[in-house]
Amino acid sequence: RQVQARLGIDYVFANELEVVDGKVTGVAVEPIVDAQRKAELLQKLASDEGLQLEQTIAVGDGANDLPMLSLAGLGVAFRAKPLVRQSAKQAISTLGLDGVLYLLGLRDRDARG
Repeated sequence: RQVQARLGIDYVFANELEVVDGKVTGVAVEPIVDAQRKAELLQKLASDEGLQLEQTIAVGDGANDLPMLSLAGLGVAFRAKPLVRQSAKQAISTLGLDGVLYLLGLRDRDARG
């Protein structure tokens, strides 16, 4: 939540760990952000923002990202495990997240201005 506030990020969904007496217990607090929840969140966010799923981008690296990646207009396996790389429509293995911009047709000089 601190990073969200600092960077002005609109939405954050992540698994949270239970804290008891100021110590992390290792127990995940509901709702768990699993494969199904990720896909549901993508659909909900698209709907809330007035977008078609074809207008969305999802990036993931693990098998629990596959349902979400398959729903998105642009599903990108990012430095992903082999199964995810093979299953995703697009994969980035050697660039940073800015590599997604190239998939959108932007070039370095386009992004600077």
